Amino acid sequence: MRKQNNNRGRYQFKATRTHAKQMIACCALTATLFGGSLAAQTPQRDTTRTLDEVIIRDVRADNKTPLTTTTLNRRTLDENKIASALPYMLELEPSVVTSSENGTVGVTNLRIRGVDATRINVNINGITLNDAESQTVYWYNIPNLGGMSQSVQLQRGVGASNGGSAAFGGAMNLQTLNTAAKPYATADLSWGSWNTRQYGIVAGSGLTEHGFSFDAAYNGLTSDGFIRGGQTDQQSLFLSASHYSDRSVLKLIAILGEQHSGITWDGSSAEDLDADPRFNGRGKIKDQFGNVTYYPLETDNYKQQHYQLYYSYLLSDLWTLNAALDYTHGFGYTESYKRDRKIDSYGMDTLAFGFRYSDLIYRKPMSNNAYTANLSARYNQGPLALTFGGSYLYYTGEHHGEVIWLRREIDHNGTTLTADKPFANWYLNTSNKHDASLFAKLNYDINSRLNLYADLQARFIKYTIAGTDDDYGKIPFDTTYLFFNPKVGANYLISPEQRLYAVAGISNREPARADIKEAVGNQHPINPETMLDIELGYQLQKQDFHFHANLYAMLYKDQLTPNGFITESGYALMENVDKSYRLGLELVGGYRFDSHFSLDANLTLSTNKVVNYVADLWLTDWSDHQKVALGTTDLALSPSVVGAAIFTYRPVQNAKVQLMGKYVGKQYADNTGLEAAKLDPYFLLNARLAYTFNMRHGNELECQLAVNNILNHNYRTNAWCGAYYNPEGQTVVTDRGYFQQPGRNFTARVIYRF
Repeated sequence: MRKQNNNRGRYQFKATRTHAKQMIACCALTATLFGGSLAAQTPQRDTTRTLDEVIIRDVRADNKTPLTTTTLNRRTLDENKIASALPYMLELEPSVVTSSENGTVGVTNLRIRGVDATRINVNINGITLNDAESQTVYWYNIPNLGGMSQSVQLQRGVGASNGGSAAFGGAMNLQTLNTAAKPYATADLSWGSWNTRQYGIVAGSGLTEHGFSFDAAYNGLTSDGFIRGGQTDQQSLFLSASHYSDRSVLKLIAILGEQHSGITWDGSSAEDLDADPRFNGRGKIKDQFGNVTYYPLETDNYKQQHYQLYYSYLLSDLWTLNAALDYTHGFGYTESYKRDRKIDSYGMDTLAFGFRYSDLIYRKPMSNNAYTANLSARYNQGPLALTFGGSYLYYTGEHHGEVIWLRREIDHNGTTLTADKPFANWYLNTSNKHDASLFAKLNYDINSRLNLYADLQARFIKYTIAGTDDDYGKIPFDTTYLFFNPKVGANYLISPEQRLYAVAGISNREPARADIKEAVGNQHPINPETMLDIELGYQLQKQDFHFHANLYAMLYKDQLTPNGFITESGYALMENVDKSYRLGLELVGGYRFDSHFSLDANLTLSTNKVVNYVADLWLTDWSDHQKVALGTTDLALSPSVVGAAIFTYRPVQNAKVQLMGKYVGKQYADNTGLEAAKLDPYFLLNARLAYTFNMRHGNELECQLAVNNILNHNYRTNAWCGAYYNPEGQTVVTDRGYFQQPGRNFTARVIYRF
């Protein structure tokens, strides 16, 4: 059986639905207003661009910063928006591995160098997007993040310091839409496999003569999903209002996301998937005649709202001031059908009800609030650029569970019990988190070729959890962490086209809520984790050729890595491993043969190990634990080979044909390195075609077609497994759940720009 430690508080938010047609109408009206009465003026455009870039400068790396980065501009993001989620827009980037529970729609995940999303610091305009408790980003909660972004920068390794948890595998910095020089609007519509439909509009006023600008982006996505019961309905709305003066910008942003999706995070056995690749056993109902149906409301419902205020002021030619405020609110719930459960485990009195076991339906509501304030200043004169500032976040969260339906089985005849209010509220826990950080960054030009870099961050966290968990156990937790995260490096320009860089940094990070609850429940210690990252790189950039080589060594103490089990709410449970490392070589290159042909490719070769791994395993009868020394093993979900290639052919100016390949080597679902925990390597070949028609008045109509997994490869990108210690003294894997990926599928998209 799969170990289930119940609610890890991920998605439970009761959501109020907004009608899609109403949102489209509002956006269309906004676009009409933008294109009409607000005449754009361009003289302030250079200042505007500079001020927009000032907002994100604190968290971005430039060509003098010795960090390993990739930046995707607005044009690339717009082309990649044919993918339905941001991780799939980035899947061909170096060291990136993406996976999905449901065929690229619904829950999608992204790993960098084998490191999961909880250890990738994601921010929007410098404000962290990672949930303060789970420390991850659920991309389907705000669909179209890529569509509302001006650019996205991926930083591999320790990343630049800012608010929120430290980066352990990388950082992702999103810059929202910049003010355009003149009014614009773009509408797009796509349709694809599994009845997937995506529709959106982006519009902006341009910069008015009084220094105002307004931008909006709406996106909706509905799909039946590849996996049975994996239907999804997602919407997002981005609104931005800005005012620019000669020396300042004031920007107000609202980002609203809503999703309603079927639950697919359990995975399925290999046998079930071999028989039916779309199999999902969640919500199974079996009547007295053996007929099987599925509960139609086995769902995850979530609504997330971000309200942000930014102010940047050029105090002088030397000094710049940045300030930002953010309020984030999330709420919703999950609903699930469970068979033959002991009702006293859900807080109900068996004597009062007259029976001990029942089928039941429960809801797990959750709500949270996060308040963030950032303040920084930048000094730039001659060879010296100095940035310093701080960030403070206060978070509150509440999780509880309620039983809303019971069905007692009596001699194979069902007796259904219903009530106007829940039968039980069986658990309630609350949490508070204070997260404060101070940072200072320095770039100093020794001469025209050599630049020195330092980045220092001090971080204080006070985290409290109180109440009961859904296994009816108390989870008292009140801990304070104090971290110091330094980075130093150097950048050397060999020539205008070549550079060498080196950087070393230390990151410390606290455990996530799920890690803490698991440790408290099992009375195990849980430690923060520490990483020393050392990187050495070479970069060459010519007009038709580019090449980048990077060596990295990521050395860990007490790394939290998947132990193979997942919770009933789909979280991968983590364990501290004493010593571990990731050593790798990243190669990135591209060549433009002529105006028609180009080739881009990347390859990561790595070794990812737990040193002298001692597994803490349940006995097969669940009576106790046994510590088992397994030697040096592979880190979970960390393939040693990851590569991608893109071949582009432009037969005429407005047409483009691309073949894209992605290879991911073998990996393991846990840290045991057992053959039974292995995930096979896979290779995907995708194709994309695009043609742009030039219309009247400078408008454009672009048609795109994407065909994924052309070779119809049968593959599984993720899995969980349960390793146990049996009476014969062997470590065995008895439970496994795989996440099947779809065969050949397609998406067609039409974009109109005006």
